[in-house]
Amino acid sequence: MPERAVDQHTVPMADKQVPMADERAAPPGGPRAPEAPHAETPAVEDGNPAGSGHAATRRAGAGAGAGHMAHRVRVVLTAPWTARAWAELGYCLAGLPLALAGFVLVVVLLCLGSGLLVSLIGGILGALFLVLGLGLGRVLGRAHRGLARWLLGEHIPAPAPVPRAHGLFSRVDTRLRDGAAWRCVAYVLVKLPVSAFGWYAVMWWATGLINLSTPLRWSLLGQYPAHGGERGAPTLTPLPFGGSPRFHTFWGTLLAAAVGLATLLIAPWLARAVVRVDRRLMRELLGPGALAERVRDLEETRALAVDDAAALLRRVERDLHDGAQVRLVALAMSLDMIRDGLGATPEDPGQERLRRLVETAHHNAKEAIVELRDLARGIHPPVLDDGLPDALATLAARSTVPVELSVDMPVRPTAAIETIAYFCAAELLTNVIKHSGARRARLLAVQRDGMLRLAVTDDGQGGAYVGAGSGLTGLQQRVRPVDGTLDVDSPPGGPTVVTVELPLHA
Repeated sequence: MPERAVDQHTVPMADKQVPMADERAAPPGGPRAPEAPHAETPAVEDGNPAGSGHAATRRAGAGAGAGHMAHRVRVVLTAPWTARAWAELGYCLAGLPLALAGFVLVVVLLCLGSGLLVSLIGGILGALFLVLGLGLGRVLGRAHRGLARWLLGEHIPAPAPVPRAHGLFSRVDTRLRDGAAWRCVAYVLVKLPVSAFGWYAVMWWATGLINLSTPLRWSLLGQYPAHGGERGAPTLTPLPFGGSPRFHTFWGTLLAAAVGLATLLIAPWLARAVVRVDRRLMRELLGPGALAERVRDLEETRALAVDDAAALLRRVERDLHDGAQVRLVALAMSLDMIRDGLGATPEDPGQERLRRLVETAHHNAKEAIVELRDLARGIHPPVLDDGLPDALATLAARSTVPVELSVDMPVRPTAAIETIAYFCAAELLTNVIKHSGARRARLLAVQRDGMLRLAVTDDGQGGAYVGAGSGLTGLQQRVRPVDGTLDVDSPPGGPTVVTVELPLHA
């Protein structure tokens, strides 16, 4: 058999030529010989056969699963002895009496109100009962939020307060339309069955502890006295269909203790499930609604914007006062000295013309100083640095019409509110002086229910109204961005009472 020629290709390695045995070729012009089969060898990764990494991964996963299972078992076994479990137990215990009393009172008031409301004679009394029921719902909601905050650490923000209203019928109507109060009433109604389930969880705790102590009681007291013709240690069950099986030996009481331990391990999770449902109900019904939350966010954003704008205006006022105004004063003084110097020289037509130009420039500089000072005062009156009461006293003292001032402001409003209130008082007193023909006026500034109430009363001719182009329209536009209100009561012949209400914080 002729030998096959092997084309030995060499690869240089160091100083030797090593033939590559796996490259075989046929003789020139002949077909290439088939390659000899190679034995399969296992793949090697970093010196380890393939598959050992997967085995290690499986072992690590099994170890992690075992650790996770051990953690779960430890959590279940220690659950009855944690502070959270005891806090939830206390919440379930305290919840039922409060829920029962609130349910009875609210249902009685709502039923009385609804029953009287359908009759013509008792309609007003029925509306008052409904208002009382809604008010009680808010009070109970506050109590439940406090209990949850104390025992569970659940901080639920209070709903929006009842909108302000004037007059009896307006107040009754506002409270009957109070959505937050109706949500509180709904929570009081659904709280009773939830609290009943909470007490059922408490019974699991109680039966577990009693059954767990059965061997100890057997050792101390022996067999229990006969009850209904039966002797032995009874075992309590929290199930309504469980009955009360009895054990007549000490070893039987150990089985009762095992049942008690199992019951005790389950009880915290039942209480936790009830508390979880109750938390969800409180967040949905006792807290502010989605619309109220959005309004609150917008109010906070607006307050920040108003405060930032007020701070920016204060900086502009300081820059005008300390920068541009000082330079204008220096310029006016320089022009005054130039004018005096020109006046001391012999007069000629050129110097006279130059002197007039200097006088004109000096006059314009003084007018610019006055306008700049007025502009700075319009941005932020310096008199407000000492607070709004002192600023109002200054306005009253400067008025040509005698003004009686009454101020009761224990809490200082924000700078933006003080500025708005000051300009409102200044504009109203100016209107009294210019248009009312009054002989005396009264300026009142008090704080009530988180609002600043500013009222100007005069004994003039009356007839003032909010109309296009009037100063009162400008005041209304000034107070509206901060949710302020302006009310005008000015019948013909007087007297005129203009009331401005502003929040203490924009």
